[in-house]
Amino acid sequence: MEYYPIFMDIKGKPCVVIGGGRVAERKVLSLLNAGAKVCVVSPRLTDGIKKLVRERRVKVIKRAYKQGDIDSAFLAYSATDKREINREIFKEAKGKGILLNVVDVPDMCNFIVPSVVERGDLLIAISTSGKSPALAKRIRKRLGKEFGEEYAVFVKVMGCIRRGLLKKGMESHKNKKIFEKLVNSSLMDLIKQKNRKAIDTLLKKAVGKEFTLAKMKIKLGDR
Repeated sequence: MEYYPIFMDIKGKPCVVIGGGRVAERKVLSLLNAGAKVCVVSPRLTDGIKKLVRERRVKVIKRAYKQGDIDSAFLAYSATDKREINREIFKEAKGKGILLNVVDVPDMCNFIVPSVVERGDLLIAISTSGKSPALAKRIRKRLGKEFGEEYAVFVKVMGCIRRGLLKKGMESHKNKKIFEKLVNSSLMDLIKQKNRKAIDTLLKKAVGKEFTLAKMKIKLGDR
């Protein structure tokens, strides 16, 4: 295994994206979705990034990269097509211990981003360690067909139940049995069918009368 698989909490973390093209825009949006504080360094910006700047969702340094631009970064992306600049950024990041991904240049990355199937809080990551993005994409598409939107609702239901049981102070081995029972029940199928009445009946019987979709404020189709 060449890379260590990990999910990181980057909420509020300073992240820098060097480059202002379409690839950079995608990286910016993914970082924002994870709650990061994003700064873009580029003399030119896509209309999408300009919009984010106007909305004050990202900061921008409107010029080419200079050494020191990633000083405060928790992690950084280099999304330029200039090899010399990429090499300079890589050298700086390596010397300062900053996480860096140079897009499409695995040899200049100390982290890579997997292909992801996202269904609400369910994230399924696929990686070939940078060796075959095309294969990772193919697997993602296949998994995307298998794991529908019902999984997003299912995970949300399980999360609400977990919090509720923890508040009750129930013993962990009892909680484990409840969750295993739910995972192996017809709950997923009922969510897919959007059968609210049957879902509530199942949950009341398996967990308790306080666990209904309405009381948990969950709508079928919620992510």
